[in-house]
Amino acid sequence: MSITRNELQNYLNTLLNSNQIKDYCPNGLQVEGKAEISKVITGVTACQALVDRAVSEGADAILVHHGYFWKGEPAEVTGMKKRRLQQLLNNDINLFAYHLPLDVHPELGNNAQLAKLMGWHFDGAVDSSDPACPLVTGRLEQPMLDDEVAAHLEEKLKRQLVCRVTGGHKIEKVAWCTGGGQGFIDRAAQLGVDAFITGEVSEPTIHSAREQNVAFFAAGHHATERYGVKALGEHLAEHFKLEVKFIDIDSPA
Repeated sequence: MSITRNELQNYLNTLLNSNQIKDYCPNGLQVEGKAEISKVITGVTACQALVDRAVSEGADAILVHHGYFWKGEPAEVTGMKKRRLQQLLNNDINLFAYHLPLDVHPELGNNAQLAKLMGWHFDGAVDSSDPACPLVTGRLEQPMLDDEVAAHLEEKLKRQLVCRVTGGHKIEKVAWCTGGGQGFIDRAAQLGVDAFITGEVSEPTIHSAREQNVAFFAAGHHATERYGVKALGEHLAEHFKLEVKFIDIDSPA
């Protein structure tokens, strides 16, 4: 089966509510390729390795969470940027990217899919009036010690934690934000959670966790954001009967 580029773009934009979400990059079709799409490669980041795999797989489109054209980046098309774009254009491959819209979707989003993977109860975004709010809360099925939560994260994500801060108490109520969400720790602490989970850590994060007695787990930006784009691709495969393949180009970050 196949679908036109415009049909796929319109469907994704509507499904992910991308027009209502202010972001740091364009969401949707970032690089135009062939008009008809039957095979899609999905991945976390549109790095050169993923683009090369898409070419070797004969894909018509790439769908990622981290695409191109970020706010504040150099505008010149040189070096790494030139090589990536040249490979896409030479092979007529479409690039679709959804950043915050794919973080916050209540079913297919990174936050929702991380909860599903971990077996957490997902309560939803802390600010339902803000469609771009990526901070969510939920609960563990049963209270766990810090070490147990850490071991569970490492088991499910299949990698060691980047960093952790012990809260000194059992954990039941949690807040999380996949990827680079460490800046939300103070807001999470104000919610009275026992722990905050994200992908990355910054120097001030450690002090905030310690001083507010919140357990903190940085589990990896890439590792916490594998699951939204994979789920979205599986949804497209079922809905449109497209050939969709998820390729995980690993990153330790």
